[in-house]
Amino acid sequence: MNKNEFISRFHHARTIQPEMDYPLRTAGKPAAVLMPMLEKQGELSMLFTLRARHLKHHAGQVSFPGGKQEPSDENLLRTALRETHEEIGVHPQCIDVIGSLPRYRTVSRYEVIPYVGFVSMPLELTLDTNEVESVFEVPLSFLLDRNNHFIHWVKRKNSVQHPIYFIKWHEQVIWGATAAFVRVLSNHIAQDLSAQN
Repeated sequence: MNKNEFISRFHHARTIQPEMDYPLRTAGKPAAVLMPMLEKQGELSMLFTLRARHLKHHAGQVSFPGGKQEPSDENLLRTALRETHEEIGVHPQCIDVIGSLPRYRTVSRYEVIPYVGFVSMPLELTLDTNEVESVFEVPLSFLLDRNNHFIHWVKRKNSVQHPIYFIKWHEQVIWGATAAFVRVLSNHIAQDLSAQN
């Protein structure tokens, strides 16, 4: 699948079905991430960050560039682009945002909007080592394959079971909200793929 095929499939339906998130009783803090897409010789991949191990929250976890909305951010897309620039050095002008996925509420009380965007090639990164230890790519074909998704069900305080998603790629484990974003994208793209079969 190349970039044009992906964009066509992404926009094939007006609504994208979400995955079960954490049911916050009150409004969460607004946040956004960028799901950076790369195209190399007609093949697509997605870029992930490994958070620095000294951080107070989510240290050493796999994530997408992003964070909470700041007062200076006029909207959540600006949040995602600003954080991407700060964390991995990709300027907003180098990102072609094609759309967003549904809001996802987290147990840490954030309401996150994931934006999907293609990063211009060649890829030039400058990592903020205070936040990001390293980056790695995963082929989109692997991420879209639901056979590579695992779900662990846990009970929270309200005794309702909630899913935690996992995707293992070599030595890296993508899990939690980051894996949930990938799964929502997979569900959406797979709808179009199954319709063609």
